[in-house]
Amino acid sequence: MTDIRRYPLNSAPVFITAVCHQRRPVLVDAEKQRLLDVMREVKEETAYRMLAYVILDDHFHALIQPEQDCDLSRIIQSVKLRFTHRHKQAHGIMHNVILWQRRFWDHHIRDDDDQRRHLDYIHYNPVRHGYVAVPARYRWSSMAAWIERGTYSEDWGAAGAPSSLDGMESE
Repeated sequence: MTDIRRYPLNSAPVFITAVCHQRRPVLVDAEKQRLLDVMREVKEETAYRMLAYVILDDHFHALIQPEQDCDLSRIIQSVKLRFTHRHKQAHGIMHNVILWQRRFWDHHIRDDDDQRRHLDYIHYNPVRHGYVAVPARYRWSSMAAWIERGTYSEDWGAAGAPSSLDGMESE
């Protein structure tokens, strides 16, 4: 078993990837909204800001900014457990079900450039996976909010992957 170390957070943003068990497409249709609702609930109960997100059929990415002394593992565990419970309720599942891979991947953002690259990665991800041709057309991401702030244009990413993603590995 791998010994994954989680380092204490210093209020710096953290990029998260959580994947469904065996990459099954669990997060389809209403399940995307269910996950987003759960993420918002957990955010209200835990000291962190959601900076960006994207929800695909078999995984999600989020860029969050926890407050000092916030337990990142507890945040992700809360999201996964609460979503699983709600999913089971909605589908009348009475037996145990495994919806998520046991672990999640995190990357502590080092500086403004690193944050921008991860924002771009999150928002371009639906194009990379073939869901849409232009990131702005994907409903299940924070892209619209970032367009509204003036960070991205409506046609950002339409001409191909931005150079900021060069050298970044995809999940």
